[in-house]
Amino acid sequence: MNRSAPRQPAGTPSDLIDERLTAQVGLTGHWRGFANRIRRGDLGSLPVVAGLVIIFCVMFVLNDNFLSARNLVNLTLQASTTGVIALGVVFVLLVGQIDLSVGSVSGVAASVTAIFYVGLGLPLALAVLGATLTGCLIGGFYSLIFNRFGVPSFVISLAGLLGFQGLQLYVLSPYGRAVNLPFDSFLVQFASGLFLPAWLSYLLVVAAALGYFLTGFARARERRAANLSAAGTPAIVVRAVLLGVGLAIGAVLLNQGRGVGYMFAFFIALVLIGHYALTRTRWGRSVYAVGGNVEAARRAGIKVKAVYRSCFVLCSGLAAVGGVLAAARLTSASATTGTGDVNLNAIAAAVIGGCSLFGGRGGAFAALLGVAVIQSISNGLVLLNLDSSIRFMVTGVVLLIAVILDSVARRSRSSHGVA
Repeated sequence: MNRSAPRQPAGTPSDLIDERLTAQVGLTGHWRGFANRIRRGDLGSLPVVAGLVIIFCVMFVLNDNFLSARNLVNLTLQASTTGVIALGVVFVLLVGQIDLSVGSVSGVAASVTAIFYVGLGLPLALAVLGATLTGCLIGGFYSLIFNRFGVPSFVISLAGLLGFQGLQLYVLSPYGRAVNLPFDSFLVQFASGLFLPAWLSYLLVVAAALGYFLTGFARARERRAANLSAAGTPAIVVRAVLLGVGLAIGAVLLNQGRGVGYMFAFFIALVLIGHYALTRTRWGRSVYAVGGNVEAARRAGIKVKAVYRSCFVLCSGLAAVGGVLAAARLTSASATTGTGDVNLNAIAAAVIGGCSLFGGRGGAFAALLGVAVIQSISNGLVLLNLDSSIRFMVTGVVLLIAVILDSVARRSRSSHGVA
């Protein structure tokens, strides 16, 4: 007996025209669709947000100073430098590549800034620009080797890690391997002494929530105009309100201390710019296409080599900016700047935040969420007077859990035909 499948009602969006799919309408439908995505393995930022809440609760129970305004302000400043570097790592992970040398590049950039500004007496803006361009040139060199000779990015950046550590030692040798930055310079004050007025931080919270609603509403309208399914207006309003409430709580807590630092606000601005570029521009769609299936992207007419080049340049350029900020916060560029656990923390932050090591999955907010997890663990264990060895082991376990979740989610999406 031939039994025909039920047809979708008239007006069904074209991406739900398959009779096995169902349109989700209203807040209830939106929640049902969210649950379905979880079952298919499309976890999004849910694991890292849940983990962050658990970490905050555990650390607060073990030490009530963890959520004090003073400690939270320090936490945001500590997270900013690594977060900027992790944001660059996000771009190369999205195209399925890796950069193991971000720490060394940040150290070279910090040394260039200090030598140009203090050693040669050049204007500060010129010194920072020179350091950033140095990072971009390194990324351009990586992409040249990658595109021209097909050398794996793992090998290129591993060689860069060693080579640029040597370059950092070489350029600092005439200065005794350390150059101190003037404490009263704008760069040092920007990194640790300047904070937004309270009214401005609240105004930015309102602007962020309003901006989220407007961009979400515009995106939904564009999808409906193209006869595609889209989130309803009530669901977008709920998300914007939740975002605003969360940011407002953070702003209130920080303003009870010194407030929101300029450097942290700068990091958040970079994340928002990165999010806009990835989600609202043609370049961003090309990045996800290359990371999802490079051969399909090439056949679709995307200039794959140019996409790789832009991601490597952005990664090294942001590593340079992070290195300049790290030197400013420590008021010094030395032979140890960018060494130690900088590479580990930056790459781990991007992965823990939700960027897939297989490419094509993740976003700019992964840098913010991931560095919040890593820095919260580090800060909390320091408050508990535990050794750094414990911090490394805990961070390693969290990173392993994140990779396992990514692998399991990818397998689940593949089994549901949505990978």
